[in-house]
Amino acid sequence: MIEIERKFLVASDEYKVRSYKSTRITQGFLSTDPERTVRVRIKGNQGFLTIKGKSNTSGTSRFEWEKEIDLEEAEGLLKLCQKGIIDKVRYEVKSNAHIYEIDEFFGSNEGLVIAEIELNSENEAFEKPNWLGVEVTGENKYYNSQLSTMPFCKW
Repeated sequence: MIEIERKFLVASDEYKVRSYKSTRITQGFLSTDPERTVRVRIKGNQGFLTIKGKSNTSGTSRFEWEKEIDLEEAEGLLKLCQKGIIDKVRYEVKSNAHIYEIDEFFGSNEGLVIAEIELNSENEAFEKPNWLGVEVTGENKYYNSQLSTMPFCKW
């Protein structure tokens, strides 16, 4: 239940050619408290409820609990979410033993593209493809919960 991930800006759209899967995601937040966020997500035709704890000092690790819920329940919960619904397409790209998830944002966050990689430990080595840009792990403004309240267009 501990999520370990690193985040990067994306330097080019080469990831789209290398992607083996893409999915539209709509998500909102019932809570954006820094100590815990509660997210409702529709990913394709599936609904999810996710609770995330506060990140550690480096921003690489935090508690995460996720449960698949009925699509209609997710649609209903999205209506209760705080202002600032996130709309994005997630691309998945294999890189050796890892998978990068690249989010291309739309709406108020259009123009922002972030890649994430989940790891088994904070010090795990991984390949950095040439389309990967600057690392932004631990920078709060790049968390989806923050993008919902202070979108990219207002930076």
